[in-house]
Amino acid sequence: MKLKFRPYELQLKHAFTIASSSRTTTTVMLTEIAYEGVTGYGEASMPPYLGENIQSAAEFLSRVDLSRFSSPFLLEDIIAYVDAAAMGNNAAKASVDIALHDLVGKLIGQPWHRLWGLNPAKAPNTSFTIGMDTPDVVRQKVIEAGAYRILKVKLGRNNDKEMIETVRSVTDKPIYVDANQGWTDRNMAVEMIHWLKEKGAILIEQPMHRTAHDDNAWITQHSPLPIVADEAIQTASDLVGLKGIYSGINIKLMKCGGMRNAFKMAAMARMMGLKVMIGCMTETSCAISAAAQLSPLVDWADLDGNLLISNDAYEGVKIVDGKITLNEMAGIGITSKQVSKLFN
Repeated sequence: MKLKFRPYELQLKHAFTIASSSRTTTTVMLTEIAYEGVTGYGEASMPPYLGENIQSAAEFLSRVDLSRFSSPFLLEDIIAYVDAAAMGNNAAKASVDIALHDLVGKLIGQPWHRLWGLNPAKAPNTSFTIGMDTPDVVRQKVIEAGAYRILKVKLGRNNDKEMIETVRSVTDKPIYVDANQGWTDRNMAVEMIHWLKEKGAILIEQPMHRTAHDDNAWITQHSPLPIVADEAIQTASDLVGLKGIYSGINIKLMKCGGMRNAFKMAAMARMMGLKVMIGCMTETSCAISAAAQLSPLVDWADLDGNLLISNDAYEGVKIVDGKITLNEMAGIGITSKQVSKLFN
C-alpha cells in the first residue's frame, strides 16, 4: 500500500460565523491509498479548535508507512498502528482511516453501509447550517436552504433571539440549535431553551463550555429539549464521564479518528442510553460520504459540510428532499472530479 497526501483549500459560499470565530476558507488534507491498482480516498478537515493544521497533518502522515502491512484488510492492525504513531492528530488519522475503508470497500465491491448491515432507508434527514450573519444575509441563507427539511442555527453571541426571529420570518422548519459553548450562565441558558422550544427548536448542542460539567449537567436536567455534547466529546475515551451530563453526543470523524472509531462510539453511546448525532466539519463529499455510511445508525444528522463549499473535489452521497440518500457504489460511495490531477 502506498499513501499520498496534499493540501486543498475549500472555498465557502458564505462566511461561516459561529460564537467564537468566522472564516471564508478551510484548508483540508486529501489522502490516497493505492493497492494493486485500486485507490481509496480520504480527507482531514482541521478547524482551529482541534489544534491541527496542514503542517501537523503533513508531519504526521509522513511518518505513516503502510508498506509494512501485507494487506489492507488488516483493518484493526493498521488503525492501531496509525493511532499509536503519535498522540492527537485525530483528523490526520481520520484521513488514513477513510481512505483505507474506501479502498477495502472497493476491493470487496460493496459500500460500507452494506458491509455493516445497515438499512439505507433508515438514513435520516440532514440539517443545513445557518451561520451567524446580518438579518438580510441570514434570510438569504434560509431561502437558499429551501430544499432541506431541518435547519441548524448557530447561536452563542448577543443576538441569539434576533437570529431565531430572522429565521422564523422566512420559515417554520424544525431547528437544531448549536451554541458552540457560547452561553455563560446556566439559568439564562435554560430560560433561552424554553423560549427556543416555543420557536420550534428540537435539540441544543453544547450550550456552555465543554469543561463546565456541573453547569451542562444542570442544564440537561432542567431542559425541555435534548442537550447534545459536541466540543465536549472527541474520542470514545471521553464517553466515560458524559453520562448524566448530556442527553446525546455528536460524533464527527475528524474528532474521533475515522469511520471505525465512529462506529464503535455509536455502539457505546447506545449502551449508555445516549442519543447519537453524526456531524461534520467543513469538508468535501469524501469525508461527508464516509460519515453518511453510518447515518442509518443515528437519531440526528448534520452532514452538510460539502454543501457549504463551492469547489467540491468529489461527488458522493446526495441529499434528496432533505434526506441522506446512500448510493450503492463500493467503498464510501464517491467519485473524484479533479483529485487525480491534484496528485499528479
